[in-house]
Amino acid sequence: MTKRFSPTVRRRRLASEMRRYREAAGLTLEQAARHLDSSHSRLSRIETSQVGIRPPDLRVLLELYEVPPDAREVMITLCRESRQRGWWHGYGNAVPEWFQFYVGLESEAAGLAIYESQFIHGLLQTEQYARAVLHAAVNPLPPNELERKVQLRMDRQTLLTENGLRMRVVLDEAVLRRPIGGPATLRNQLQHLLEVTDLPNVSLQVLPLAAGASVLNSFTIIDFPDPADQAVIFVESLTGALYLEKPEEIRDYTLKFDYLRAEARDPAQSTQTIAELVKELT
Repeated sequence: MTKRFSPTVRRRRLASEMRRYREAAGLTLEQAARHLDSSHSRLSRIETSQVGIRPPDLRVLLELYEVPPDAREVMITLCRESRQRGWWHGYGNAVPEWFQFYVGLESEAAGLAIYESQFIHGLLQTEQYARAVLHAAVNPLPPNELERKVQLRMDRQTLLTENGLRMRVVLDEAVLRRPIGGPATLRNQLQHLLEVTDLPNVSLQVLPLAAGASVLNSFTIIDFPDPADQAVIFVESLTGALYLEKPEEIRDYTLKFDYLRAEARDPAQSTQTIAELVKELT
């Protein structure tokens, strides 16, 4: 099993620990930033993992917070690791900045809980289907950039086969009927879904068309193996994404996902639905 390194997760954990140590020291953002000869807004961005921090600056803050020496070295190691480049940087601008954060989280996730109302999720797509989805973008992509995006999507799928990433997926039935790329592409995509659902770490359920009242935007709940790393809700939009981390947001989306699973057909019935749709397209 190969685990891909993610500086994103390290930066997020570092930011959380920095905030915890500052609050334990009884210091406000303004007080800590003044000691660092920096601004309140910059330290706030560091503590929310929007930007990184250099090891020398981190040492100054850890001394101010009176963090024990052994814990300081752990923090410095996290800091250095958080400043490394992620594996996805090899794909250049095929990974927009707003999506880099997601890929970094996904790379070290223990599990994903996914609701999709528009497309098959990227980790479950065939090359043909992925190419058709990307080709339909609002701003057409140059052929070479489109192919880099397709290959990135295929590369991410090793998380399922090599890393054993757990996926619980609820697909709106409309997604299975939407002829993206044409009937042949859709048929191959549905056949691929039948193969993927044989993996022990993948559970797929179909939300019937009749469950119209349950429909909402697609979202992904990302969980991590280390309890210190809080779950994240990823909600993609046309030009970017929302990353939700507040406890009440995580609770609400988790409850919604549980509701969707209860409304959806069970995995065996869902497999049968997909198989029937394949027959219709043959």
